[in-house]
Amino acid sequence: MKLCVIPGDGIGHEVVPVAVGVLQAVLPGLQLVFADAGWEEFCRNGKALPERTLAAARECGAVFFGAVSSPMQLVEGYRSPIVQLRRELGCHANIRPTLSLPLASSRNGIDLIIVRENTEDLYVGDEQSDGEVAVAIKRITRKASLRVARSAFELARNAGRQRITIIHKANILPRTDGLFRDCAREVARDFPEIAVDEMLVDTAALRLAQAPESFDMLLAPNLYGDILSDLAAAFGGGLGLAPSLNLGVAAAIAEPVHGSAPDIAGQGIANPLAAILSVAMLLRVWWQRPELALRIEQAVRATLLDGIATPDVMSPGVTTQHLARVVIERIRQQQD
Repeated sequence: MKLCVIPGDGIGHEVVPVAVGVLQAVLPGLQLVFADAGWEEFCRNGKALPERTLAAARECGAVFFGAVSSPMQLVEGYRSPIVQLRRELGCHANIRPTLSLPLASSRNGIDLIIVRENTEDLYVGDEQSDGEVAVAIKRITRKASLRVARSAFELARNAGRQRITIIHKANILPRTDGLFRDCAREVARDFPEIAVDEMLVDTAALRLAQAPESFDMLLAPNLYGDILSDLAAAFGGGLGLAPSLNLGVAAAIAEPVHGSAPDIAGQGIANPLAAILSVAMLLRVWWQRPELALRIEQAVRATLLDGIATPDVMSPGVTTQHLARVVIERIRQQQD
């Protein structure tokens, strides 16, 4: 097995190495290929996703991406490297689980997965402006909608999920969101054991805020899924514990949801658990090693039960390195 490791920017340089160490604790024969991408790489060499990095990612198939910084204003020549990497590798489905954890900041009774289409919608970045009127193209295609719907239903079947809720705004956008909804229902006919319902995105946001435990799986277009999955993360302890996996046919990218956090970068207090849980998703979904993923997940839970966490979720907190050492020690204890 090969893994292309891209730390990215900011705290990516801190959480990625410790998560790789955790992964190696359960998969010692893993081959690592390190590569560069991100805003820092753009500032150094003028390209946020160098060709050599893309080539390494394609060769390995499995990628672990840390965090990326992006300017809030237009910078000529800069494109988000993680968005570009997802598209180049054909990682069409973004999988975001939210699970209750033994933390005061986590809500009980939640076991939710949000799957979002990952390659189109407003994220195609097709914008125009004359200074008075700005226009952004929302692109929804039948091919991409069918593809992500099938991935979601296959994931639901493999994970023993009972219900998928299709998210859309087809009452206002009948051609784009309507197409997405219709494609999802078309695929659903091949999975009769899974119940299907649908909900307008604004109603879903309210329901998610009020009763997140009422959902099993959500299937959404890119923008809605991005927003709703960040909302859901609040019930699992926050973005510092929110993992994700970008899934394709020929590649997968594990990626913690948090950003590069420049305000704490270099202080040694960044939370590595989202990164650790992301590589566990790589094991479970991409490499089909659920028993190894479970060992990591159980070690994380045991660590939190012992009251050990970084300052973003627990006060007083511990350092990034200390937390990682404890997780690895819990993994080793499982073998004894």
